[in-house]
Amino acid sequence: MRHIAVMIYRDGEDWVGQALNVNVSSFGKTPEEARESLSEALALYFEDEDAPELHEVADPRIEEVRV
Repeated sequence: MRHIAVMIYRDGEDWVGQALNVNVSSFGKTPEEARESLSEALALYFEDEDAPELHEVADPRIEEVRV
């Protein structure tokens, strides 16, 4: 079993679930739907034995940057 760092955030009226260790994301109408949909997408992603390894994400933080 893999442990994947994910971020759940609102985008307009939808919620987005984004994996931080691999380039996989999904969405739903609620945070729970986004998490469930992301979990299903990740299961499909890792179903292929040739799927890339996870990138380690240690202590993820959300910060604001001015540009």
